[in-house]
Amino acid sequence: MKSRWKPSVTVAAVVEHNGRFLLVEEHTPEGLRLNNPAGHLESGESLVDACARETLEETTYRFTPTALVGIYQAQLRNASTQETTTYLRFAFCGDLGALQPQRKLDRGIVRTLWMTPDEIRASTARHRSPLLLRCVEDYLAGRRYPLDLVYTAPEIS
Repeated sequence: MKSRWKPSVTVAAVVEHNGRFLLVEEHTPEGLRLNNPAGHLESGESLVDACARETLEETTYRFTPTALVGIYQAQLRNASTQETTTYLRFAFCGDLGALQPQRKLDRGIVRTLWMTPDEIRASTARHRSPLLLRCVEDYLAGRRYPLDLVYTAPEIS
């Protein structure tokens, strides 16, 4: 039987405060790169819960998603292995909560930083994914979809 191909499902937080966006600088096979706080959906987890968890793990800030910014598909090649992975990203915006100073940044995350849209646009060579800028641009364009657009069956959460 032929195995079924599946994309890698990820979530991302688009967090804006006073005209700046919360990003992470992280180690990747391609070197230090910038990204939205983002990560993989885990088994038994809703997309909204995954986004809140990943944001906390990568930034040490609590985050409550309030709207879907968009759903994105991209193929990225790993520079060291030359393998191509297709990502299906669900990006959410929402309310940034309190910093949790007792927490440590997730493995691989070097630091968090706040950047203006122009700084993000000027740093595309350092982006982990082209989706970083696209998510920010869609947020700036006012794209917001209600969370009930993403249904989670009761047995999952």
